[in-house]
Amino acid sequence: MTDEGGFRDKLVAVKQAWARAGRLLTGTSDEEHANRLPPGQRLVTNWPVLDLGIQPDVTRAEWRLTVDGAVVNPLVWDWDALMAQPVFEDVSDIHCVTQWSRYDNRWQGVSTQQLLAVAQPLPGATHVILHGYDGYTTNVRLDHFAEDDCLLAHSHDGAPISREHGGPVRAIIPRWYLWKSAKWLKRIEIVTADKPGFWETRGYHNEGDPWTEQRYG
Repeated sequence: MTDEGGFRDKLVAVKQAWARAGRLLTGTSDEEHANRLPPGQRLVTNWPVLDLGIQPDVTRAEWRLTVDGAVVNPLVWDWDALMAQPVFEDVSDIHCVTQWSRYDNRWQGVSTQQLLAVAQPLPGATHVILHGYDGYTTNVRLDHFAEDDCLLAHSHDGAPISREHGGPVRAIIPRWYLWKSAKWLKRIEIVTADKPGFWETRGYHNEGDPWTEQRYG
């Protein structure tokens, strides 16, 4: 991904500086998850909007999801194909690297396990690269992507996910910092070697576990 098409270079530079300085790190840990709120986080009841200065306007009629790479069955889903999949619902907490967390988010969509069952990753597949309509990318280990609370979400708290929050479809990978849950999902690339994405190449941690404060690499 390049810094083109109206990305806020200043915002990116500031967050890169945070990564270099280790900003927001508390030095504490909660390895046993004794508390529901990970170290260094604050609880919010709203849903803050964070992006790179671009909010693609993709209608359901226009939306397409490509799944390719190291898979037996490459596929392209339109909205009807997505909605023809088994419905998956889940409730999870989300944690942003900018120190806010929101509890009890109700999601509806298609589970990543269902997607993987259809696409069938090849034996050598190790990672998933998520691509957004805004050009954003992020990398996720295949086993993390396949956890039983992960999904391609089209609804949040009983309503369609809004454009500002990544609709019509975004990834939700709740056990990891929210930058891993790519908005405006366009492509899921299954790969046999890791490829760090937009923030991972700008100083953020490659995995992003909130409970051990893996904010920066």
